[in-house]
Amino acid sequence: MTPLNPIMPDSKPLRVSVLLSGSGRTLENLHEAIEKGDLQIEIVQVISSHPDAYGLTRAQNYGIPAITIDYRDYKGSPQDYSQALTEAVETVNPDLIVLAGFLRHWQFPEKYEQKIMNIHPSLLPAFGGKGFYGSRVHQAVLDSGAQFSGCTVHFASQIYDEGPIILQKIVSVSPEDTVETLAQRVFEQECLAYPEAIRLFHEGRLELQDQRIRIRSQ
Repeated sequence: MTPLNPIMPDSKPLRVSVLLSGSGRTLENLHEAIEKGDLQIEIVQVISSHPDAYGLTRAQNYGIPAITIDYRDYKGSPQDYSQALTEAVETVNPDLIVLAGFLRHWQFPEKYEQKIMNIHPSLLPAFGGKGFYGSRVHQAVLDSGAQFSGCTVHFASQIYDEGPIILQKIVSVSPEDTVETLAQRVFEQECLAYPEAIRLFHEGRLELQDQRIRIRSQ
Protein backbone atom coordinates (compact mmCIF):
# COMPACT_ATOMS: atom_id res chain seq x y z
CA MET A 1 0.00 0.00 0.00
CA THR A 2 1.13 3.54 -0.71
CA PRO A 3 -0.16 6.77 0.83
CA LEU A 4 -2.95 8.45 -1.12
CA ASN A 5 -1.20 11.77 -0.62
CA PRO A 6 2.59 12.19 -0.34
CA ILE A 7 2.53 15.63 1.33
CA MET A 8 3.97 15.44 4.82
CA PRO A 9 2.94 17.59 7.81
CA ASP A 10 5.94 19.93 7.80
CA SER A 11 5.55 20.90 4.14
CA LYS A 12 3.56 23.71 2.59
CA PRO A 13 -0.16 23.99 3.43
CA LEU A 14 -2.57 21.76 1.57
CA ARG A 15 -4.34 23.71 -1.18
CA VAL A 16 -8.07 23.03 -0.90
CA SER A 17 -11.12 23.81 -3.02
CA VAL A 18 -14.47 23.86 -1.19
CA LEU A 19 -17.76 23.14 -2.98
CA LEU A 20 -21.00 24.10 -1.24
CA SER A 21 -24.68 24.76 -1.85
CA GLY A 22 -25.94 26.39 1.34
CA SER A 23 -25.03 28.21 4.52
CA GLY A 24 -21.35 27.29 4.54
CA ARG A 25 -21.23 26.08 8.15
CA THR A 26 -18.63 23.51 7.18
CA LEU A 27 -16.58 26.21 5.47
CA GLU A 28 -16.82 28.21 8.69
CA ASN A 29 -15.65 25.21 10.69
CA LEU A 30 -12.62 24.69 8.45
CA HIS A 31 -11.76 28.40 8.55
CA GLU A 32 -11.86 28.36 12.35
CA ALA A 33 -9.59 25.31 12.41
CA ILE A 34 -7.11 27.16 10.19
CA GLU A 35 -7.23 30.25 12.41
CA LYS A 36 -6.57 28.13 15.52
CA GLY A 37 -3.61 26.45 13.84
CA ASP A 38 -5.32 23.06 13.87
CA LEU A 39 -5.24 22.68 10.08
CA GLN A 40 -2.34 23.41 7.74
CA ILE A 41 -4.49 24.13 4.72
CA GLU A 42 -5.15 27.05 2.42
CA ILE A 43 -8.66 27.31 1.00
CA VAL A 44 -7.89 28.62 -2.46
CA GLN A 45 -11.38 28.50 -3.93
CA VAL A 46 -15.06 28.25 -3.04
CA ILE A 47 -17.62 27.15 -5.62
CA SER A 48 -21.35 27.34 -4.95
CA SER A 49 -24.10 25.65 -6.92
CA HIS A 50 -26.52 28.42 -5.95
CA PRO A 51 -26.01 32.20 -6.20
CA ASP A 52 -27.88 32.90 -2.95
CA ALA A 53 -25.89 30.47 -0.80
CA TYR A 54 -24.71 32.20 2.38
CA GLY A 55 -21.48 30.25 2.04
CA LEU A 56 -20.50 32.77 -0.65
CA THR A 57 -20.82 35.59 1.88
CA ARG A 58 -18.69 33.65 4.35
CA ALA A 59 -16.03 33.15 1.67
CA GLN A 60 -16.06 36.87 0.87
CA ASN A 61 -15.66 37.69 4.58
CA TYR A 62 -12.68 35.33 4.78
CA GLY A 63 -11.08 36.78 1.65
CA ILE A 64 -11.43 33.53 -0.30
CA PRO A 65 -12.07 33.72 -4.07
CA ALA A 66 -15.60 32.41 -4.69
CA ILE A 67 -17.75 31.80 -7.75
CA THR A 68 -21.18 30.41 -8.54
CA ILE A 69 -21.80 27.72 -11.13
CA ASP A 70 -25.58 27.74 -11.04
CA TYR A 71 -27.01 24.29 -11.65
CA ARG A 72 -30.17 25.91 -13.05
CA ASP A 73 -28.18 27.14 -16.04
CA TYR A 74 -27.48 23.53 -17.00
CA LYS A 75 -30.87 21.87 -16.59
CA GLY A 76 -31.14 18.88 -18.87
CA SER A 77 -27.39 18.79 -19.35
CA PRO A 78 -25.68 17.27 -16.29
CA GLN A 79 -22.60 16.47 -18.35
CA ASP A 80 -22.14 20.15 -19.21
CA TYR A 81 -22.60 21.10 -15.56
CA SER A 82 -19.97 18.59 -14.51
CA GLN A 83 -17.62 19.89 -17.20
CA ALA A 84 -18.08 23.45 -15.96
CA LEU A 85 -17.25 22.36 -12.40
CA THR A 86 -14.18 20.48 -13.57
CA GLU A 87 -12.90 23.44 -15.56
CA ALA A 88 -13.39 25.77 -12.59
CA VAL A 89 -11.56 23.46 -10.20
CA GLU A 90 -8.70 23.00 -12.61
CA THR A 91 -8.01 26.74 -12.65
CA VAL A 92 -6.55 26.43 -9.14
CA ASN A 93 -5.21 22.84 -9.32
CA PRO A 94 -6.00 21.96 -5.66
CA ASP A 95 -4.39 19.17 -3.67
CA LEU A 96 -7.79 18.23 -2.22
CA ILE A 97 -11.42 19.03 -2.99
CA VAL A 98 -13.82 19.22 -0.05
CA LEU A 99 -17.57 18.85 -0.53
CA ALA A 100 -19.25 20.95 2.16
CA GLY A 101 -22.98 20.43 1.75
CA PHE A 102 -22.69 20.37 -2.05
CA LEU A 103 -26.00 18.99 -3.30
CA ARG A 104 -25.33 18.64 -7.03
CA HIS A 105 -23.99 15.54 -8.74
CA TRP A 106 -20.51 16.03 -10.17
CA GLN A 107 -19.30 13.50 -12.69
CA PHE A 108 -15.65 14.20 -11.96
CA PRO A 109 -12.66 12.91 -13.95
CA GLU A 110 -10.92 9.73 -12.85
CA LYS A 111 -7.82 11.69 -11.85
CA TYR A 112 -9.75 13.10 -8.89
CA GLU A 113 -10.53 9.73 -7.33
CA GLN A 114 -9.39 9.75 -3.69
CA LYS A 115 -8.87 13.50 -4.03
CA ILE A 116 -12.47 14.52 -3.22
CA MET A 117 -13.84 14.23 0.32
CA ASN A 118 -17.45 14.37 1.40
CA ILE A 119 -19.10 14.40 4.81
CA HIS A 120 -22.54 12.91 5.41
CA PRO A 121 -24.70 13.28 8.56
CA SER A 122 -25.28 9.57 9.17
CA LEU A 123 -23.32 6.37 9.62
CA LEU A 124 -23.02 5.30 6.00
CA PRO A 125 -24.10 3.13 4.30
CA ALA A 126 -27.24 3.71 6.40
CA PHE A 127 -29.44 6.69 5.49
CA GLY A 128 -27.45 7.71 2.45
CA GLY A 129 -28.02 8.11 -1.27
CA LYS A 130 -29.85 10.50 -3.55
CA GLY A 131 -32.38 12.62 -1.67
CA PHE A 132 -30.83 11.98 1.75
CA TYR A 133 -29.42 15.27 2.97
CA GLY A 134 -29.86 17.69 5.86
CA SER A 135 -32.98 17.27 7.98
CA ARG A 136 -34.22 14.46 5.76
CA VAL A 137 -31.43 12.26 7.05
CA HIS A 138 -32.13 12.99 10.71
CA GLN A 139 -35.86 12.49 10.27
CA ALA A 140 -35.23 9.11 8.66
CA VAL A 141 -32.97 8.12 11.55
CA LEU A 142 -35.65 9.06 14.09
CA ASP A 143 -38.38 7.30 12.11
CA SER A 144 -36.32 4.12 11.99
CA GLY A 145 -35.92 3.88 15.76
CA ALA A 146 -32.13 3.63 15.43
CA GLN A 147 -30.27 4.01 18.71
CA PHE A 148 -27.15 5.49 17.13
CA SER A 149 -26.35 7.95 14.39
CA GLY A 150 -23.36 10.10 13.58
CA CYS A 151 -21.38 11.31 10.62
CA THR A 152 -19.16 9.80 7.96
CA VAL A 153 -16.22 11.27 6.06
CA HIS A 154 -15.50 9.40 2.86
CA PHE A 155 -13.86 9.80 -0.51
CA ALA A 156 -16.50 10.65 -3.09
CA SER A 157 -17.37 8.33 -5.95
CA GLN A 158 -19.66 8.76 -8.94
CA ILE A 159 -22.58 7.49 -6.81
CA TYR A 160 -24.21 9.58 -4.07
CA ASP A 161 -22.74 8.90 -0.60
CA GLU A 162 -20.60 6.00 -1.74
CA GLY A 163 -16.83 5.69 -1.85
CA PRO A 164 -14.20 4.49 0.65
CA ILE A 165 -14.97 5.52 4.24
CA ILE A 166 -12.19 7.43 5.99
CA LEU A 167 -13.67 7.78 9.47
CA GLN A 168 -16.95 7.97 11.38
CA LYS A 169 -18.11 9.62 14.59
CA ILE A 170 -21.02 8.18 16.59
CA VAL A 171 -23.74 9.84 18.66
CA SER A 172 -26.52 8.20 20.68
CA VAL A 173 -30.11 8.80 19.66
CA SER A 174 -32.48 9.62 22.53
CA PRO A 175 -36.24 8.93 22.50
CA GLU A 176 -36.67 12.63 23.26
CA ASP A 177 -34.64 13.75 20.24
CA THR A 178 -36.08 15.99 17.58
CA VAL A 179 -34.59 16.55 14.15
CA GLU A 180 -33.05 19.77 15.47
CA THR A 181 -31.44 18.30 18.59
CA LEU A 182 -30.07 15.30 16.73
CA ALA A 183 -28.77 17.48 13.92
CA GLN A 184 -26.94 19.71 16.40
CA ARG A 185 -25.13 16.81 18.09
CA VAL A 186 -24.22 15.25 14.75
CA PHE A 187 -22.87 18.57 13.48
CA GLU A 188 -20.70 18.90 16.57
CA GLN A 189 -19.08 15.62 15.55
CA GLU A 190 -18.78 16.77 11.95
CA CYS A 191 -16.75 19.73 13.21
CA LEU A 192 -14.26 17.23 14.64
CA ALA A 193 -14.37 14.60 11.91
CA TYR A 194 -13.73 16.69 8.81
CA PRO A 195 -10.59 18.46 10.06
CA GLU A 196 -9.29 15.13 11.36
CA ALA A 197 -9.78 13.43 8.00
CA ILE A 198 -8.11 16.30 6.15
CA ARG A 199 -5.14 16.20 8.55
CA LEU A 200 -4.73 12.47 7.97
CA PHE A 201 -4.72 13.06 4.21
CA HIS A 202 -2.20 15.88 4.56
CA GLU A 203 0.07 13.72 6.67
CA GLY A 204 0.04 10.96 4.07
CA ARG A 205 -1.51 8.51 6.54
CA LEU A 206 -4.45 7.34 4.42
CA GLU A 207 -3.91 4.19 2.39
CA LEU A 208 -6.32 2.33 0.11
CA GLN A 209 -6.51 -1.46 0.14
CA ASP A 210 -9.37 -3.44 -1.41
CA GLN A 211 -11.56 -0.31 -1.45
CA ARG A 212 -11.02 0.16 2.28
CA ILE A 213 -9.14 3.05 3.84
CA ARG A 214 -6.41 2.14 6.29
CA ILE A 215 -5.03 4.78 8.62
CA ARG A 216 -1.28 4.38 8.96
CA SER A 217 0.21 5.09 12.36
CA GLN A 218 2.67 7.95 12.56
